[in-house]
Amino acid sequence: MDIGGAPRTRANPKPMARFGSEYAYDLVEVSHLIDSVDSGGRWAVMIPFSGEPVFARFASWESVPRASTIGAWMGLDSSTWTSSMDRAMYQQAVESTRNSISAGNVYQANICRIRSNTFDPAADIMGLDALLAAGNPAPHAGALRIPEIGVHLACASPELYLAREGLKLTSKPMKGTATTASGLLEKDRAENIMIVDLVRNDLARCCEVGSVKAVDLLEIQQHPGLVHLVSTVKGEISSRCSWSNIIEATFPPGSIAGAPKIAALEIIESLEPENRGPYCGAFGWIDTDSQTASLAVAIRTFWVDGDQLKFGTGAGITWGSDPGNEWEETQLKARHLAKIAEQQWSQP
Repeated sequence: MDIGGAPRTRANPKPMARFGSEYAYDLVEVSHLIDSVDSGGRWAVMIPFSGEPVFARFASWESVPRASTIGAWMGLDSSTWTSSMDRAMYQQAVESTRNSISAGNVYQANICRIRSNTFDPAADIMGLDALLAAGNPAPHAGALRIPEIGVHLACASPELYLAREGLKLTSKPMKGTATTASGLLEKDRAENIMIVDLVRNDLARCCEVGSVKAVDLLEIQQHPGLVHLVSTVKGEISSRCSWSNIIEATFPPGSIAGAPKIAALEIIESLEPENRGPYCGAFGWIDTDSQTASLAVAIRTFWVDGDQLKFGTGAGITWGSDPGNEWEETQLKARHLAKIAEQQWSQP
């Protein structure tokens, strides 16, 4: 697709968000402090892996989008994607991670790369979100647009970071990827169990003693073009813990860091040439009044950074990893969503 020609711009659209079948309008306030959500109301939440968090309180949550609030998506040129790591660089990063595992420094680390393409300033991220909702329905999908602070993000995440219902806290770490269930390897199962143990430890830091349990281990979930192994960890939030305490105890999500988490984060910092931005962070909503929340792990996520649209893709590396296979996994995770972003969309 040829996007050439003079740059086009559209009048700044008003802030809005979508999570599942709900659309948020009438922005009341924006904060960069997690403690803000404890003041009440329902907040859209974006906590990036790298960068400043955004908490946006909206007054109206509606079941259908308002007329003329979603702009067009112009599509991307499939030939102009670039990557923060080419194949050789990524495979070397996998080998370096395996060397760290061999040395006993870490058991598993998630190594990611960032793909970029030219962003048309006339395009609306909410139009891309509409494309993703139709072409890649995901259980924890959503989008956030706040032009005044430069936030334009569309997420098609299949992975739950945290859900809250009253004092019940749930996380569903996802590790292990293949095109079919028969393609899942023992390496995938071992990787999932490692991260389950990490998530149990994280939740134990903000939940009542003895309440944290792993259930439904290694469930196979089907998503467009992929299958994943998903496990569930539950706990009961300690009465002394606020949202600040919960995020401090569990962020970043273990599935996109590694185990042990601190050692894995050090490896990520040393090997990844571009910071992840919102990718691999947390994205969703928190409603303090009803004591409910749903936060996705911000994978399968597009965001605008200056004049670039970015998309992250990665793989969990263990001692059993093959560098070529891990590169192909990053390609597999990106392929379907990139094709969707290359399409055009306008309001019917």
